[in-house]
Amino acid sequence: MRRNKIFRGCLLVILFVAALFAVTSFKDNGKDRDKAQWKLVWVDNFNKNCLDTTVWGYMKRGRDASRKYHSSNPDCYAFRKGKLIIKGIKNPDMDSDTASYLTGGITTQDKKAFKPPFKIEIRAKIGSAKGAWPAFWMMPFVNENGWPKDGEIDIMEHLNYDRFVYQTVHSAYTKADRNANPQRFTKSDILPDKFNTYGVEVTENDVTFSVNGTETLTYPRVEKDSLKGQFPFFRDWYLMLDMQLGGSWVGKLDPADLPVEMEIDWVKYYRRK
Repeated sequence: MRRNKIFRGCLLVILFVAALFAVTSFKDNGKDRDKAQWKLVWVDNFNKNCLDTTVWGYMKRGRDASRKYHSSNPDCYAFRKGKLIIKGIKNPDMDSDTASYLTGGITTQDKKAFKPPFKIEIRAKIGSAKGAWPAFWMMPFVNENGWPKDGEIDIMEHLNYDRFVYQTVHSAYTKADRNANPQRFTKSDILPDKFNTYGVEVTENDVTFSVNGTETLTYPRVEKDSLKGQFPFFRDWYLMLDMQLGGSWVGKLDPADLPVEMEIDWVKYYRRK
């Protein structure tokens, strides 16, 4: 009897170890499969101390509050130790530009399209200031029906001194105050004074956001006639990286906090294998 108990005990230990190994292997294989489905096809490391003008242009000033200070003024940009610096500053020369403040922003509009299924990752350290609104976002490469019908993907938006970022999708469906079913945005915790990697994956079935390799939100396609316009995201996109100052969402700007800057280490573009 004692011998049988010992045998059963050993058998249970063996089965437990085998099960643990199987679970671990499954998790590892899951990670491998995730890595295996994407192939890096393009990267900008900003190591040349100048913009690649075949890919990037400067964002133009717009009427809306978020873009009213955009400028190609060299004071809004710098290259430092292999990183692109984008700034928000007080205007040093109001004789040539009457805007009180200037902000930097670069875009691939009309130059480089990101074709789904794709994954984009951006490693950056974002600066904080009252009224500062740095953002990484995407708009349709071909504007067929206008905003919001054609959609918008906000990979990262940071406000003021928050210790989190917003990651959001916009469409005609979400514009109709449908913030849930499915959930369209999330707040992801970060350390603003550290480098973080912000990501988005766009496939035919969903948009998935991530921070530092951890998925934060998946917005799925929902196949229902009543949800027309719910998923306009399976299309070509262009990318924007910019600093914004002031506006109704971020709130009033404090000039004493300027200049404010963000450092962008690299941008990576993956396609599905």
